[in-house]
Amino acid sequence: MSRPAVEVADILHAQGDAFVEQHPWLSVQQRAVLRAIARCRTAALGGHLDRCDACGHQAISYNSCRNRHCPKCQAQARERWLHARERDLLDVPYVHVVFTLPHTLLPLAYRNGARLYAWLFQTTAATLREVAADPRHLGAEIGVLSILHTWGQTLVRHPHVHCVVPAGGLSPDHQRWIRPKHAGFFLPVKVLSRIFRGKYVEALRRAYDRDELDLAGGTEHLRDAAQWRTFVNALFDTDWVVYAKPAFGGASAVLRYLGRYTHRVAISNHRLLAFDGTCVTFQWKDYAHDGQRRTMALSAMEFLRRFVQHVLPRGFVRIRQSGFLANTCRTARVALARTLLVTPSPAAPSTDATATTTTAPDLPTSWACPRCGAAMIVGPILSALRLATVTLGFDTS
Repeated sequence: MSRPAVEVADILHAQGDAFVEQHPWLSVQQRAVLRAIARCRTAALGGHLDRCDACGHQAISYNSCRNRHCPKCQAQARERWLHARERDLLDVPYVHVVFTLPHTLLPLAYRNGARLYAWLFQTTAATLREVAADPRHLGAEIGVLSILHTWGQTLVRHPHVHCVVPAGGLSPDHQRWIRPKHAGFFLPVKVLSRIFRGKYVEALRRAYDRDELDLAGGTEHLRDAAQWRTFVNALFDTDWVVYAKPAFGGASAVLRYLGRYTHRVAISNHRLLAFDGTCVTFQWKDYAHDGQRRTMALSAMEFLRRFVQHVLPRGFVRIRQSGFLANTCRTARVALARTLLVTPSPAAPSTDATATTTTAPDLPTSWACPRCGAAMIVGPILSALRLATVTLGFDTS
């Protein structure tokens, strides 16, 4: 894929310092993410001096920031994660279910984001497991892989969880693999929506009763008990959208499918069309009109404001597994499922491959020389350059 014409880093180099100065409410984590993206693959992070033994050509390869919010650093992290997940896949169809948080809850997310997103993980996984365990629907223990996305196509807040689930599960006595009752149909979305809503509202009520919610920044009125009850009651009149996509192929197909969701960031550099120093133009899909491609222009300040909304708290895990895919039982349960399905286990990743990927994921041992085509050899390490003219680390010129 060719290098994009515009990158988020370009916007930060031009407007990053001004943006931080005008938005003093930015968290330490948000500032750190912006700084990392601005410095990614620049002299500020150091690099390697590579050389071609054939023609003597030399080139500097700058280090990546490896921040999980950086548009340039997700490909290798995604490949490592998918490689590790190969051993957990079953040769059965998979289904994709998307749970979306109602927009009426978004004002709470500005100051309670980590809490609301954690509940989104917990309640959606619990909902899927509960409905699947019901003999009227499946009567089985299922495995759930959940991925959090907090954005919509135009970078507004749109928290939703993508759940990828093997179509079937283990019988309560662990003696059989139970397949869906109807081909092309896994679990009823209306039932999922109703139970999801009930579980999430209950989590909200508990937190409110324990005074655990930060009710500020436009939500102060909810400190009044009567207004809180009105707010909560209205949630039952709101659509809690659950969307189930058609089942797709087995183990080989699911890896390609997961790659589209696991390590995405709020916007990729390839969606950026133009930046004139003050205005950003980017492409987006209008899913309300059959995914038509449209363009949007925002000021750099508004673009960056929308972008930083999606910086997750440090340590927040945005890919989680539950049910028989939970860390505590995954190895044994997946092995049992394979036995019941009479499916051989895949070979474990080799130690050498894992070590190479882990120690130097973005530094290949060689690459083609742009002059003669021979192999370029990774050379000595270059230390990071301290640029005295940079105040906040956004202008790396």
